[in-house]
Amino acid sequence: VQLQASGGGLVQAGGSLRLSCAASGRTFSRHAMGWFRQAPGKEREFVAAISWSGSTVYADSVKGRSTISRDNAKNTVYLQMNSLKSEDTAVFYCAADRRGGTIFSMLSQEQSYDYWGQGTQVTVSS
Repeated sequence: VQLQASGGGLVQAGGSLRLSCAASGRTFSRHAMGWFRQAPGKEREFVAAISWSGSTVYADSVKGRSTISRDNAKNTVYLQMNSLKSEDTAVFYCAADRRGGTIFSMLSQEQSYDYWGQGTQVTVSS
């Protein structure tokens, strides 16, 4: 599985962005997908994930402000982010798990994912 993230950019605080992650291959619908981010000087952290069946989980830091969704016909997962804050500034990465292999409670863990995209920069100006 190859992943291509896009949609990042510069936005003012309070604004919105929608990130996209396009996946190659025929098995996209069977993979759980996740979004992670890494801010300067910090470790990469979990943002949101969606199981192959559509169940979702969010980090507390983005809960209520973000929505993860998937379009299996387009092999794409999305992350809609609203009410952006300066602390959301980071490189955002999408990831895919091994097909069908991850239990839901583990979707927030980096080690659950085998495939990673290249990252897209999100910068929120205050």
